[in-house]
Amino acid sequence: MRLRSSTRTPELTELGLGAAHLGNLGRVTSEEDARGTVDAAWLSGVRYFDTAPHYGLGLAERRLGAALAGRPRAKYAVSTKVGRLLVESPETAHLDDDGGFAVPATHRRNWDFSRDGILRSLEGSLERLGLDYVDIVYLHDPDNHWQQASTTGVDTLVELRDEGVVKAVGAGMNQAAMLTEFVRRCDVDVVMVAGRHTLLDHTAQDELLPLAHARGVGVVAAAVYNSGLLAAPRPLAGATYDYLPASGEVSARAATIADVCERHGVTLPEAAVAYPLLHPAVTSVVLGARDAGQSRTNAHRLAAGVPDALWAELIALGLLPAEPADRTTRNGRSLA
Repeated sequence: MRLRSSTRTPELTELGLGAAHLGNLGRVTSEEDARGTVDAAWLSGVRYFDTAPHYGLGLAERRLGAALAGRPRAKYAVSTKVGRLLVESPETAHLDDDGGFAVPATHRRNWDFSRDGILRSLEGSLERLGLDYVDIVYLHDPDNHWQQASTTGVDTLVELRDEGVVKAVGAGMNQAAMLTEFVRRCDVDVVMVAGRHTLLDHTAQDELLPLAHARGVGVVAAAVYNSGLLAAPRPLAGATYDYLPASGEVSARAATIADVCERHGVTLPEAAVAYPLLHPAVTSVVLGARDAGQSRTNAHRLAAGVPDALWAELIALGLLPAEPADRTTRNGRSLA
């Protein structure tokens, strides 16, 4: 699997594994499946793994760390996140977590982008992961905390980077506008943009991607299926778009893109994985998986050949921006 990097970002495999399912996102993932997910991703060539304390109240970090234990540390990259500090909550331990993960509510998540909060959060992450350092730390969803995150938060991460505790720092969000401001105003190396650089949502192409590329800041694309609508060869009834039921209009647009894909011998999910990597600022696409089979499917989708003619037709039909990225494919061939 190919490696990509920006001026300021560690080399990452084009495909990364997102560990939210290891934290029982939505429903329980067995220990066996969690381990199989990581093992299959590794065998497929994945060497970039993304997690967060938020995922299962630390469960995803513990499972990821256990699955990676014994593998050569210099051969893979791990990113985690800060901003949601886990605080023990014995009074709610008998309840279910209310954050979307099928785990007991043994901790509560406190928004905290202070220096102390970030240091405590990362210390906990390193302990759960069983690592001495992580390659990337993102400020996690600081939408309502710009002032503190962009000052104290970034400054603390830069301090940790200078000390060698982390290699690269940045922010991860479900929006492009604030990520653009992080790139414009702050000393960040990489940003993770979720759902805003996809076949259906091109928001990140307006400012974020060109600015990041110009400044050597890497971009990791996540949620490229827009939470489900692009995950099947044809849009399914009841599919979600950005975690809500997809509207008729957006479902119809996805179906039209699927028609074009079929004419070129490509599935909709294969195109969804390939599209973000057209832009030279994008260093990796992170996909989640719940078991070994899904990890292998992710790798197969990345490896599928997507012909230039597919992108050209989508542009001609007005389904993609007229000049995506630098008008090149992953292999550098012109789309013009």
